[in-house]
Amino acid sequence: MMKMNKSILTLLLAAIVGGAVALGGYKVFFEEKGYETFEKSQRYFLSNYLSDTSGSSKLPESLSFVMAADLTRPAVVHVKTFFSPKDIGQQFNPQMDPFLRDFFGDGFGGQIPPQTEPKEASGSGVIISQDGYIVTNYHVIENADKIEVILEDKRSYTAKLIGKDPSTDLALLKVGESNLPFVKLGDSDKLKIGEWVLAVGNPYDLTSTVTAGIVSAKTRNINILRGKENFAIESFIQTDAAVNPGNSGGALVNLKGELVGVNTAIASPTGSFSGYSFAVPVGIVKKVMDDLLKYGEVQRGLLGISIQDLTSDLAKEKDIKDLNGVYVGGVNEKGAAEEAGIKTGDVILKIDGHDISNTSALQEAIGRHRPGDKVGITLLRGDKTLELVATLKNKMGNTDVVKFDDKKISESLGAEFADVEAGEKKKLKLQGGVKVIKLKEGKLRSAGMKEGFIITQINKVKVKNLDELAILLEKPRKGGVLFEGVYPNGQNEFYAIGN
Repeated sequence: MMKMNKSILTLLLAAIVGGAVALGGYKVFFEEKGYETFEKSQRYFLSNYLSDTSGSSKLPESLSFVMAADLTRPAVVHVKTFFSPKDIGQQFNPQMDPFLRDFFGDGFGGQIPPQTEPKEASGSGVIISQDGYIVTNYHVIENADKIEVILEDKRSYTAKLIGKDPSTDLALLKVGESNLPFVKLGDSDKLKIGEWVLAVGNPYDLTSTVTAGIVSAKTRNINILRGKENFAIESFIQTDAAVNPGNSGGALVNLKGELVGVNTAIASPTGSFSGYSFAVPVGIVKKVMDDLLKYGEVQRGLLGISIQDLTSDLAKEKDIKDLNGVYVGGVNEKGAAEEAGIKTGDVILKIDGHDISNTSALQEAIGRHRPGDKVGITLLRGDKTLELVATLKNKMGNTDVVKFDDKKISESLGAEFADVEAGEKKKLKLQGGVKVIKLKEGKLRSAGMKEGFIITQINKVKVKNLDELAILLEKPRKGGVLFEGVYPNGQNEFYAIGN
């Protein structure tokens, strides 16, 4: 009987102790931490992760936007441009310029503003060196008579246009100042879809505005530059960071505060942010800025092929089993591709070891190179994978560096020039030409030439672009120079000037 009572007492004590331990465990692990289910436990640990002891909200250091914003804001500037009355219609009429209409929307009601007094517009820019070099969009400064740059601390400078590249919608400015804050150039190749980025700029004249989003896509082609330039490169970074009119030319940075792109356009029927924005990747920006500084224009390396995205229909038609890569639809005679051994029907898989998923990726990869550069090409021909090396050429079919001395020619002739846009060439049935976009006092104005004249020949030699214009004008010659061409209304004219 005693043994039985002892056993019962032992069991009772064990039960009491077990209950106390269980109750204590509940108190420690559940009641004190405030959860009683796995769902609540997850909320608890996430809450602990996102809040400090004071209960204020915080993010992990790797997701903090504060450092990136602090590093970037002082180096993003407000770019104000001023236009004479004669340029206003061209700059602001959204019906005439689809690029500006897509970016700014119908903010002017589809009407040309009054052209009786000078006007101004604004955008953004990014300081990329302490001695005052600034990258912005070409369309921000296009046709401007004066460019003003305003820093975050309200200091203001008149900027000089160093060079421009409509093919990538980029331009390089310079202000006369030193020890300026600048944004470190990052690596857009390492940018991942889903990664956080910040857009910094001056939307609606609101300075130093920071918005956040993620990378939605890369190597995006939205056909916004194609109609304007034969050699346009569209390989945009797509994000959902809010970008509005005035952000154009501003910075797209990663969470380290490194520049990964220059904000350029938005996809919107109204001209205001509605979900997506697009930026030129910094890989292209670096190359273009270096070229503009060193040569005055971009050294465009060309492969000399026509290309198509590889769709399922095209793959079925051409009996291609894999949808990876870009289809070669044609090869230019005596071009870099032909000399390297590339043939029509080949599928380009890689450039310099990097996968090529679409035509935009291929154009970006080639667009980072200069004439004379060698690029490794991996391609598929039938069932065989081939490794080739191509030496890129320039627009004139050789590997020379082309340097267009805009300032020298402008001062000599009293004019500013631009390559003729694709749409105008098609309308006038031209193979090429150089357009006089601005005339000052000088030889051409004295000869009777007017703005808008398209030079198609110099001394009976055809002129296709600015490079050829520069070469022909620099060649030693006897006597004068005969300019032949056409006005936008179709009227043919010729003008002669002396040496």
